[in-house]
Amino acid sequence: MDEALLDEVESSAGEDVLRFWESATPFVVLGAAQVLRQEVDEEACLKDGVAIMRRCSGGGCVLQGPGCLNFAAILTYAGRPDLRSFRGSYRLILGRLAKAFEDRGFSVSRAGVSDLALDGGKVSGNAQCRRQKTILHHGTLLYGMGAAGMGKYLREPVKRPVWRRERPHHTFVGRIDADPAVLRAVVCEAFGGGTAAPLEPRVLDAARKLAIEKYATRKWIYRR
Repeated sequence: MDEALLDEVESSAGEDVLRFWESATPFVVLGAAQVLRQEVDEEACLKDGVAIMRRCSGGGCVLQGPGCLNFAAILTYAGRPDLRSFRGSYRLILGRLAKAFEDRGFSVSRAGVSDLALDGGKVSGNAQCRRQKTILHHGTLLYGMGAAGMGKYLREPVKRPVWRRERPHHTFVGRIDADPAVLRAVVCEAFGGGTAAPLEPRVLDAARKLAIEKYATRKWIYRR
């Protein structure tokens, strides 16, 4: 869905888009450039029926499921030169998110380049995919997911942010004690609000086509 929205905004010079979703069942999502066997315990996933997927954005491997709220922001570069820069875009977006959390009484702060932390634990990971005129920013917000599943299905990462040090999943990951409705409100405030709108049929059609022809294929999932 997110790549279809990115292509729609890119081709039509449309308005920014913000989407939320949360999975009722656990599954693993790799970053676009990651090597599956380095990041995922494939045997454990197969044994428990945990699907392995790969997204179009970069970043690290993520366990999805209940308690992990996801947001996808498709933003145009127009009038926002910082979005064109890798570090500048994270500085702008995560800075706004941290400020929105602070305004709600949460001591959430930036950590490393692409994370948000609370009490020393990672509560949000972020990744991006870029086009000529737009950027897709993916983010997670952990509010109820424990680290047990992460330790079971995800290998300890080869590449670690400096601020993580040598901490394994169960001591590195934290959570935000907040209702998902509050988290959605915080993210909306960070991105300037907006109004709810239905998805255009052509976007839904494009998303279905991408799901079948790209994201569900072994060629894409096992590309590395």
